[in-house]
Amino acid sequence: MREYSIAAIPGDGIGKEVIAAGLEVLSACATRDGQFSLKVENFPWGSDFYKANGVLMPEGGIDQLKKFDAIYFGAVGAPDVPDHLTLWGLRLAICQPFDQYANVRPTRILPGIKSPLAGVTAEDLDWVIVRENSEGEYAGQGGRSHRGLPEEVATEVSIFTRAGVSRIMRFAFELAQKRPRKLLTVVTKSNAQRHGMVLWDEIAREVAADFPDVTWDKMLVDAMTVRMTLHPRSLDTIVATNLHADILSDLAAALSGSIGIAPTANLNPEGRFPSMFEPIHGSAFDITGKGIANPVGTFWSAVMMFEHLGEPAAAARLMRAIERVTADTKLHTPDLKGTATTADVTEAVIAAILGDNT
Repeated sequence: MREYSIAAIPGDGIGKEVIAAGLEVLSACATRDGQFSLKVENFPWGSDFYKANGVLMPEGGIDQLKKFDAIYFGAVGAPDVPDHLTLWGLRLAICQPFDQYANVRPTRILPGIKSPLAGVTAEDLDWVIVRENSEGEYAGQGGRSHRGLPEEVATEVSIFTRAGVSRIMRFAFELAQKRPRKLLTVVTKSNAQRHGMVLWDEIAREVAADFPDVTWDKMLVDAMTVRMTLHPRSLDTIVATNLHADILSDLAAALSGSIGIAPTANLNPEGRFPSMFEPIHGSAFDITGKGIANPVGTFWSAVMMFEHLGEPAAAARLMRAIERVTADTKLHTPDLKGTATTADVTEAVIAAILGDNT
């Protein structure tokens, strides 16, 4: 029997609730499949750990994670801890050392869920957003000087390297090539950012030459928000920088019905380090402890984890279970204008997994 080791990092807020639900679902998937097992180890890192220890994860934490096949991550962030400390202290402290340079965020309208866009159906909105996840606007370069003085200066330097841009472009073109429409939109802002983004555009053209069967176009990021809203069917695979894709993927999630259903894979495609899988909704302290967090984004992230681990049958079975549950509006959580609880959705998904004979 195949065995996979999973590091679970629930983190903060509803992250703890949805990862607990996700682990129940993962266990059901392994039971139903019968061909693999999951060995899960929990790590209590996050804002509570920071308040007790002064760090979000201990020294040597990255070394502890190296042995795992995948990381299942909840959320990080708390109202009483500055956001830049939590993000750089945990999530980015994992993504960057593990070179998880391809952030993949699929977006589509699941059965039973309505888009806020009038008349838009699942046939119109089925996207995958590829986010460069290692440099760009979140490279971490910059600083502050003359603090507290009138002439105080703060800089945030965007870094675009030929190596970094080339590999994410190639990843995006390869992904577009595998999808039925073979269509890619490259998001840019080279009219205003005349160095890094011009390099981004140039490399897109260079890489495109190796994929003659992929139709591609280029879109300024501000115009892209309009196109996503007014012409969703014109899009399929999308590649954008760290900041631009971060923003656009939240818009995409909202247009598909709720940010609560949106998944993420932070991939090291070459497999030199473990990849990390997480919902994109964040810690959501406004609903923490109420038992109403939507776990679908966490479950869909597990689908991506199974695909990455080489378990396509388990991935497909879990996705079918998710779609069967979302199709029933009685199982919609409040973010989808329903009254179901996290536990209701979890129990229903588990039942669908165990009863799946397709």
